Amino acid sequence: MRMKKSYLKIFPVLAGGLFLMLLADSCKKDHSTPTPDPVNFAKLGLYEKLTGNNLRIFIAVSKIGDQTVSYAPFFDTGSAGLTLDANGILPASMITASGIQVAGDSVNVNGITVTTQQAIVTYGGADSEVQEYGNLAYAPIVIGDANGNVTTPRIPIFLYYKVVDVNTNMQLPAHTADVFGVGPGISYASRMISSPLSYFKLPDNVTSGFRLAALNTGAFNASATYVPNLLYIGLIPNDLNASGFIMHPLGYSAISGYLPTISSTITYSGQSIAGSILFDTGTPSTTIIENSAATSNMATLPANTNVAITTSHGFSYQYSTGSAFNITEVENPSYSNDTRTIFSIDFFVHNEFLLDYTNHRIGLKNN
Repeated sequence: MRMKKSYLKIFPVLAGGLFLMLLADSCKKDHSTPTPDPVNFAKLGLYEKLTGNNLRIFIAVSKIGDQTVSYAPFFDTGSAGLTLDANGILPASMITASGIQVAGDSVNVNGITVTTQQAIVTYGGADSEVQEYGNLAYAPIVIGDANGNVTTPRIPIFLYYKVVDVNTNMQLPAHTADVFGVGPGISYASRMISSPLSYFKLPDNVTSGFRLAALNTGAFNASATYVPNLLYIGLIPNDLNASGFIMHPLGYSAISGYLPTISSTITYSGQSIAGSILFDTGTPSTTIIENSAATSNMATLPANTNVAITTSHGFSYQYSTGSAFNITEVENPSYSNDTRTIFSIDFFVHNEFLLDYTNHRIGLKNN
């Protein structure tokens, strides 16, 4: 543009054009719609129940494939993947004492694809181990019920035909060991199975993961009580950056993917030990501290013992043991065959929990 040579001649035109441009720009601003703040993909309630000293939380599953159901698996931060008893889901003719019968490589039943890939899923520790026997399957599921729900894409699930208490060798009743595992990583039984909450298609400004609000102590009773807005699916920037959670990056295992444990210092009875803590909603009553220097295989700490933890990234929490709640045992890992310290569901009554699947980290926050 040769503006200097013809500046005076074209100024009125430029001025008029500039006025029109400003007017047009003003009109655009007046009619533009502000970008809405990102919101969580879904907010669901959970069911809380008290049985003896056991606190449990359940999530409703109301549809599998094309079939309407009414199941309430345990909501479990300590495992990855959904396991459901095949009884009531598949035709009885497909379920035998020796396994699920599948003709060919797979079969489709009511919108559920059942494969011939068999596995055994194990839960619990040395004194409470159960094993589920079954097959890998695929289906969309509806999480939640009439109180609020959301539908997943077609996801891998594990359908079991029997569940056995390893210590007694007794087969347990149908659907007593249904588990909704939301931990990071993948199932030990199959690399195809991971958390049902990790499969949702989310907007660009919403991160894959979930936030679990502190549980409602008043809702734990003998009848399962619905508590709304405990589970936030999909993490927004405020969850990750401004909500007060202390974030902990997760380690990785070639066998099970990202690990749900956090390096911490654990203090009790005048001792301070290094440990790797699993914060586990699936453990209903007893926190288990693993200490290789323990003089007995397993011992219960006396009531009113103070237990404190500080994680590698500065989160701290302490509590006093009780005889009914916050029960705490010390085990020698040579007995349990597990080096992880496991904090029970009591922890989630006093603290909030966040799991970021995209960035592989756990957030903890005192409530």
